Amino acid sequence: MAAGQSVQIHDVWASNVEDEFNKMRSLIKDYPYVAMDTEFPGVVATPLGQFKSKEDFNYQQVSCNVNMLKLIQVGFALVNDKGELPPSGDVWQFNFMFSLGEDMFSQESVDMLRVAGIDFERLQTQGISTDVFGELLTTSGLIVDDRITWITFSAGYDFGYLFRTITLKELPREETNFFNYHRLLFPKSYDVKLLLRMPGCQAAKLKGGLQEIADQLDVKRIGQRHQAGSDALLTAQTFFKIKQQFFQDSWDKIAQITSGHLFGLGNSLSISHSAHLLEELAKEQQMSVLG
Repeated sequence: MAAGQSVQIHDVWASNVEDEFNKMRSLIKDYPYVAMDTEFPGVVATPLGQFKSKEDFNYQQVSCNVNMLKLIQVGFALVNDKGELPPSGDVWQFNFMFSLGEDMFSQESVDMLRVAGIDFERLQTQGISTDVFGELLTTSGLIVDDRITWITFSAGYDFGYLFRTITLKELPREETNFFNYHRLLFPKSYDVKLLLRMPGCQAAKLKGGLQEIADQLDVKRIGQRHQAGSDALLTAQTFFKIKQQFFQDSWDKIAQITSGHLFGLGNSLSISHSAHLLEELAKEQQMSVLG
């Protein structure tokens, strides 16, 4: 983001959702990196049974909760290949129809979101229908296009909720089917949490959640923590700081390894070609250190 640039985080409601999607549609060609974050009402269910792996359990937990619960906010920050916002400094957070009297939630999560400034009373009366949002997102130019790069942080739940708004279906029972849809809808995506496992970031011992990683990298937040617009922007800023600081000479290989993977889900980085690429990268970095 350009130094000193002013930022406008727009709250989007049912009354202005079409206008704001039109604005994003007009910008996506020149700002094709979409940083995204969601706010949702916590985790209320734990799957039972036997699981093939930790990742399989994680997916089943994401699936059962996303299928039971409703989305509260989605944040989008559109930036260019330098991590710069449009001149207007626009960032968006979409507020969804949600009723504390009718919809399921974790009390702890709702309390945290209230402290962050989420207006649950207004959500109930002026929130966006997920059906309307899904239709507008589908025709926005943001999905099913490999020219668009999605940037997220530990995004299993985030992409799970977007999947539901787009397809109006429950998440697939099998994780492999979910990733098939993911590759179709979001052909190019990077999970910042996964980048932390790459050589370079590991050496720097970056740990924690998004705010903690940003603090370690001296990336300053704009806006309120636990609101989706601010979190989306911080995700974009952190991604580009990591890319510049640790992967300036190796990004093509890092991108090949991590694109389309989500932290904690799938066979994250254990597939054979990724292991081979990681080994090559580690050797290259060792040779660079040795001079």
